[in-house]
Amino acid sequence: QMENPIQLKEEGNKYFQASDYEKALQSYTQAIKLNKDKALQAVLYRNRAACFLKKEEYAKAASDASRAIDINASDIKALYRRSQALEKLGKLDQAFKDAQKCATLEPRNKNFQETLRRLGADIQEKVNANSRVQKMFEILLDENSDKEKREKAANNLIVLGREEAGAERIFQNNGVNLLLQLIETKNPELILAAVRTLSGMCTGHKARATAILHYLGIDSICMWMSVDNEEISLAVCNLLQTITDCLLGQGKEEHHGKEEALVLDTKKDLRMITMRLLDMLVSKKVSGQGRDRALNLLNKNIPRKDLKDHDNSRSIFVIDNGLKKILKVVGQIPEMPDCLPLTENTQLTASVLLNKLYDDLRCDPERDNYRLICEEYIKSKIDPQDMDKTLHAVQIVSGVLQGPFDLGNKLLGMKGVMEMMVALCGSEREIDQLVAVEALIHASTKLSRATFIITNGVTLLKEIYKKTKNEKIKIRALVGLCKLGSAGGTDYGLRQFAEGSTEKLAKQCRKWLCNTSIDARTRKWAVEGLSYLTLDADVKDDFVEDEPALKAMFDLAKASDKTILYSVASALVNCTNSYDTKELVPELVQLAKFSKQHVPEEHPKDKKDFVVKRVKRLLKAGVVSALACMVKADSAILTDQSKELIARVFLALCEDPKDRGTIVAQGGGKALIPLAVEGTDVGKIKASHALAKIAAISNPDIAFPGERVYEVVRPLVSLLNTERDGLQNYEALLGLTNFSGRSDKLRLKIIKEKALPDIENYMFENHDQLRQAATECMCNLVVNKEVQERFVADGNDRLKLVVLLCGEDDEKVQVAAAGALAMLTAAQKKLCTKMTQVTTQWLEILQRLCLHDNMEVQHRGLVIAFNLISADKELAKKLVESELLEILTYIGKQEDHPKKQHIIGVARDCLTKCMDYELIKPLSQA
Repeated sequence: QMENPIQLKEEGNKYFQASDYEKALQSYTQAIKLNKDKALQAVLYRNRAACFLKKEEYAKAASDASRAIDINASDIKALYRRSQALEKLGKLDQAFKDAQKCATLEPRNKNFQETLRRLGADIQEKVNANSRVQKMFEILLDENSDKEKREKAANNLIVLGREEAGAERIFQNNGVNLLLQLIETKNPELILAAVRTLSGMCTGHKARATAILHYLGIDSICMWMSVDNEEISLAVCNLLQTITDCLLGQGKEEHHGKEEALVLDTKKDLRMITMRLLDMLVSKKVSGQGRDRALNLLNKNIPRKDLKDHDNSRSIFVIDNGLKKILKVVGQIPEMPDCLPLTENTQLTASVLLNKLYDDLRCDPERDNYRLICEEYIKSKIDPQDMDKTLHAVQIVSGVLQGPFDLGNKLLGMKGVMEMMVALCGSEREIDQLVAVEALIHASTKLSRATFIITNGVTLLKEIYKKTKNEKIKIRALVGLCKLGSAGGTDYGLRQFAEGSTEKLAKQCRKWLCNTSIDARTRKWAVEGLSYLTLDADVKDDFVEDEPALKAMFDLAKASDKTILYSVASALVNCTNSYDTKELVPELVQLAKFSKQHVPEEHPKDKKDFVVKRVKRLLKAGVVSALACMVKADSAILTDQSKELIARVFLALCEDPKDRGTIVAQGGGKALIPLAVEGTDVGKIKASHALAKIAAISNPDIAFPGERVYEVVRPLVSLLNTERDGLQNYEALLGLTNFSGRSDKLRLKIIKEKALPDIENYMFENHDQLRQAATECMCNLVVNKEVQERFVADGNDRLKLVVLLCGEDDEKVQVAAAGALAMLTAAQKKLCTKMTQVTTQWLEILQRLCLHDNMEVQHRGLVIAFNLISADKELAKKLVESELLEILTYIGKQEDHPKKQHIIGVARDCLTKCMDYELIKPLSQA
């Protein structure tokens, strides 16, 4: 290592000139440590400042330049470098002063004069901008301001807050205090503008987000989120999510051009936010929407995103400090006077949170602790002398069953819980019956594990169904019976439990569904009932005939409700018969009949003709628009199971090619893309297959406009798999053929998705249609240069395969293969020679192509011949010496004919080329 500072400085200079700023830094830093000469020290600091400027570490550059100036106040290079660094750090006034000193020291330096002019203009612009920001606030805070001016000022402020420079300007000019004043006006429009501006200012900037959180106070933020105004509540929720993202380090913070952020301890702030959100759950002052926002924030930020991350401390903290508060929410009974303000989704969202927290636990002791807290809380609610208190205990079990089901099933087995449910079922009070029915319904979700329900559920539900005079409770009991009855997946079990009254019950459900004057909860139950009743073939047929009921169901599907979405999707799966069915083995059927067992038979209305009619009616009623709307729902509401059901329905709707245009026109193509990418494996396959059906026959520019078409390629390629069935393979190939014929960008996307090896494999298939589809796809792909190069490369049989396919008896395969070979030999001269080497049959195959009865095949064969002749004189000589010359002469001598002129023309071009090579002579010279 060098120990001479001067040599190290020279070395640093060389590295700097070579743009290796990291090594230059190391040399200058080592020299600074060893040097004792003041003059040299100033040079070293200013040189290192230059390195920091290049590395965009402006705070360090300014610091080093200052050190150089401390040694020599007239060091013009150091002054200019500090001016540059300060400008980048936004300290324009200080940068201007340094530039002014430089201009004083060297008045004729044009660079310094230009820098002074630029900085002066920037400072003036900053002053004007600050003045504009102040003006915006003045307009917004002045109650007498024109409404249009206020709206414009509010929108400008929001836009400014989203820009880094604008956000910093607002922050540095007392903006947070002024925004707080806007919020305190209690004017909804001004509150929204202020909150959205604050969100923009916090985005991606941890230090600013932390400062804003402390200035506003988490209590105030939670209070604003608690208001009964959906827009304001949502905007505040987004602000708190933005702050949380920054504290968790999930923002896109840029350090370049800013001073290094302080290291902030965010754990304390995050815990404070979490505790306030948990407090919101049980506060009567919080609106139903505010409670939903708090639950959504906990759902999003508490459980681990990736289970590989071992730190689940946030979930443990919430379980220890807030599990009982979440249980209190799920235990609320809306019909009771002391109920907390709730929305339709509050309790389900709380159940989702219970499930996520339980799934986030890593070991049995953690799960045991969770269970013990639940048991302790439920026991505290059980009081035989106080039925209202007991109701809450059953409701809590019901809520847990909608979350971590296995835990809920254990809680069902707790001492006293079964007795409570039986007592509630036998009660005369309608509220008792309703709570009992709800618990029984949720307990029947996974029958294989719901031992108590299998034993007692049907009897209890039947008892309530017969006893109650309340129609709401009747339909709720009916849903429970339907769930239990449809467990076998057949209408036989349904009829058995519902005692032959399915059509009557379904009619009642449709009546409730169409009655918009009754409460949303009852209509939701009606949809849920139909989702089970439509397993009956007569019911599903009547349902699709009832257009008002269908449209009412589609309207209801637009609601943000997990149960409704799942129920609507289930009903549509039943109506389109798009569920999986087991094929009955005739021998086993006979054996079952012999042993006097019931054998389910296909209902006449489940036969294909009836299914097709139902699909047409659904399309006419606007089912595609409803499905497209359902797909847009939030991921917390649209579960993977619901996605799979929607994908099944879409696939059934796409069955008839004539309907696919309607599906595309109503947004079906766009809706299918996310279904093919996310969800269950079965759901993704079904959605991909539906996309393939659309892609096979539709104009991609219309079906999938803009960049969307590129998103469809991957789902289609996923169907090129031996695990998929032949129809899925075939229609995927047709879709890719259609896409590959559109543009080279699409061809590149297909190649990028590694589809080529799969397409080549299908060209070997014994199945005629698969081989044909794959060959047609390859015919379009060979236009791409990358594909051509793969054919040119040594050590593969790609060209041989195409040549041999040209000799197939299947005419469609011949057309595609000959087309591919014609394009390949036209684009790559090397392939003309290679073609003659891959198989001894090449000449025979070429001759057969040129004599083919199909004019399309014949034309392609002649084009291949022309390409070979044009490529090489020796190759042309080989062809002339064969029978091909006779064939070309025969075709070329034919009289001109409009239909055959393109064929005759190519043959004559071949002969002309041979004459140019002087391999043959014109007839006049012969």
